[in-house]
Amino acid sequence: MFLESNVNKDKSFCTGALTLMYNSRFFEEKTEELFKQGLIHGTTHLANGQEASQAGLCMALTDKDWIVPTHRCHGFTICRGSSAYSMFSEMFGSSHGLAKGLGGSMHMPDREHGNLGSSAVVGSGIPLATGIAFDMKYNGKEGVSVAIFGDGASGRGSLHESMNLASIWKLPVLFYCENNLYGMSAPSSAMISVPHVADRAAAYNMSGLTVDGNDFDTVYEACLKALSHIREGKGPFLLEVMTYRTKGHSKSDRRLYRTAEEEAYWASRDPIMLYENKLANEGILTRDEISEIRESCLENIEKQASRALEDSIDRLTEQEALDLVYAP
Repeated sequence: MFLESNVNKDKSFCTGALTLMYNSRFFEEKTEELFKQGLIHGTTHLANGQEASQAGLCMALTDKDWIVPTHRCHGFTICRGSSAYSMFSEMFGSSHGLAKGLGGSMHMPDREHGNLGSSAVVGSGIPLATGIAFDMKYNGKEGVSVAIFGDGASGRGSLHESMNLASIWKLPVLFYCENNLYGMSAPSSAMISVPHVADRAAAYNMSGLTVDGNDFDTVYEACLKALSHIREGKGPFLLEVMTYRTKGHSKSDRRLYRTAEEEAYWASRDPIMLYENKLANEGILTRDEISEIRESCLENIEKQASRALEDSIDRLTEQEALDLVYAP
């Protein structure tokens, strides 16, 4: 099922949504630049093109909700409220990072902002999110837990086991599939046995929905619908947002498995461009106001990256790192 968006929102809300999407995009672009300059080591997984699915979800959540992202975590982390400075610091290996420099690009926890943290192990965050939901229900806590995963993880046993248990116990968990059409280089159409991942919800006696993941309003409205369902005690929900990563799976991926025509089509459906046009056409923001927001966000990301680079010499000692790993 696809959902048509008819949400009306005020100027402040729309400015906030656009700001989150700009911050995510500019953070990824700056991260790619820093890797090419040899200032960040290891690897990274960029999410350029998936900003609507990140902002749409996070703006629908409350302070009592939790997310458990995937290894492609930067956008969700920044949209949930983490500072770009702390995120850049984490990738520099600095003690100012979200995991004090011990986690890197794929491991960015921020409990202060309702983010349990991501993991490099595909699908591993799903049972953790389900566990959070169990704790919420067992101990009478408010909130919803969100298990974020991609189409590549939709075949993992951890997802199916978690959906089965969550349905039996009616746990307050949103299974959020960010379907960007590829698991590494494998197209989802060749790896998934049903037309849409959300079709599998019926097998677990839960509600499911597939929506356009490149339209912010559509994603936001779908998230509100799913979260309302969960908050009313009706059990878990499987929401699939269809989107596209414009970069490769990781920084070493040259995207040889995709055609230029395919990439051109999805460039025409860039979520930020679509949202800019919608705001301008509906008279919510002028083109000048949009440009000002864009430049302000870009300037802030550059500033936070520079500050994090200057502070990157601050690192944990070996003993300080060990003290964080082992109990006294």
